[in-house]
Amino acid sequence: MGNISGTERDRRAGTNFFFHRKRIARVLCKMIESLGTACNPSRILVRIRYYAFIKFSCLQFFCNLGENLKKYFMKAQSKKFLYNYLNSSSPTGFEVEGQKIWLDYIKQFTDDYITDTYGSAAAIINPEAEYKVVIEAHCDEISWFVNYISKEGYIHVIRNGGSDYVIAPSKRAKIHGEHGTLPAVFGWPAIHVREKREEGGKMNVETVVLDCGASSDEEAKKMGVEIGSVVTFDDELMELNKRWLVGRALDNRIGGFMIAEVARMIKEKKAEIPYGLYITNAVQEEIGLRGAEMMAHRIKPDLAIVTDVCHDTTSPGYNKIKQGDQQAGKGPVLSFAPAVHNNVLKMLFDVATKKKIPYQRSALSRFSGTDTDAFAYSNEGVASALISLPIKYMHTTVEMADLKDIDRVIRLMYEFLVQLPDGHDFRYIK
Repeated sequence: MGNISGTERDRRAGTNFFFHRKRIARVLCKMIESLGTACNPSRILVRIRYYAFIKFSCLQFFCNLGENLKKYFMKAQSKKFLYNYLNSSSPTGFEVEGQKIWLDYIKQFTDDYITDTYGSAAAIINPEAEYKVVIEAHCDEISWFVNYISKEGYIHVIRNGGSDYVIAPSKRAKIHGEHGTLPAVFGWPAIHVREKREEGGKMNVETVVLDCGASSDEEAKKMGVEIGSVVTFDDELMELNKRWLVGRALDNRIGGFMIAEVARMIKEKKAEIPYGLYITNAVQEEIGLRGAEMMAHRIKPDLAIVTDVCHDTTSPGYNKIKQGDQQAGKGPVLSFAPAVHNNVLKMLFDVATKKKIPYQRSALSRFSGTDTDAFAYSNEGVASALISLPIKYMHTTVEMADLKDIDRVIRLMYEFLVQLPDGHDFRYIK
């Protein structure tokens, strides 16, 4: 640059960097992504912060790049757990497989754990503390029960939870039978022969049939299929466009992942938690919040923060006038409802605002339909709130969540917990 002053040189460099920040951001992101998960993202982030903010005075670049870094640097351990956990089978009433995976992961970040008779589990930080706080998700997924086997070997099912007959035809399935897991398919007659062809045919308990390849009821039973065998869809987790997480049972095993990641952050950041924290993964939410009811009476918490999923009402088929306006990618949804304690909700709003975590608001009539209700109305009343992750296509095998929203829910819960004083009294009237 010749003999220009250092100040002028920095000014020109900063101006040039500002106008080319998008191109540089793309190059840096590709470079960082190519380094792999063996790198230390925090050290990379510090170095980029120095050059981007101190050297070139470009705060906007740093903020945008910081969001990308989080996307590229989900810890390898966390990602392995995410896929193992969400690809496991945890139908309502049969959640043991998923719960073992969850407990094996979270135990390293906590001091103790408890389980109950039906399979709900809570990993605990500071189990001796008097003041108790719960963060909670549910682990069960919608499924089917074998209800009848015809003489020809065709298997008829009934719902276990809110399963949808409409999506079943042509799906691959797993029958969890007497001799282990058995592959099967949901059959469906060809379009040529169905009645009311313009309507696609009628799909209900009488018409949706499961086929495991058996030629008779006796053969099906020899294969391990019995009345009461539970059936799940055979689908696995995938990612779309480096932004979306897609699969079955995000409702609500993604919640179990998020609360486990909160425990990891507390451990790794050596955050001081002065109260007892019960990271709770409950069973049987899909048939009436039953697991949460049992755990609420077992733990007797002073405060409960529940996380579950809610609808992205911008996707096709929703009525925003009736269902509100929530969109995946715009942050967690904080809901108003009778069971949601307004003082807890206000603290969540304040934390999100202070930490610059984007969020959305919703209103729920009478009941939240989540484990929030079970905790709020348990014992002598528990101050409770709901943090929801907006997803597309709920109760299908292609539920979709934005990775940024998953990170934001985790951060909001973490930031809320680390600022919460021991023994905080949320009562309206004192």
